[in-house]
Amino acid sequence: MTALVSDDTFDQEVLKSSEPVLVDFFAEWCGPCKAMAPALEQVASELKGKVKVVKIDVDQSPGITTKYGIRAMPTLIIFKNGEVAGQHVGALVQKRKLEEWLGQHVDNVA
Repeated sequence: MTALVSDDTFDQEVLKSSEPVLVDFFAEWCGPCKAMAPALEQVASELKGKVKVVKIDVDQSPGITTKYGIRAMPTLIIFKNGEVAGQHVGALVQKRKLEEWLGQHVDNVA
């Protein structure tokens, strides 16, 4: 299960994480976000210990959403050592496509 982070917990859970973090900026009303959720959960489970996967509800966390210029959902951002290492706008509903994209930005994943 992916953890839900907010404006209040973002720094601790994402920026200060010792492992790479994949952040899914989503909205409850977003159809493509819901379509991508199963693949995201599978990847989170299989890569536990290598990559941390978290979700941010853009409607509940406007501070972080604004800070990173999120305008479309879903938007995926990979953070390594507190820095943005990769970004993808749009749903990656196939697990393989999600893993391929993640592998371009995180070592020992693909």
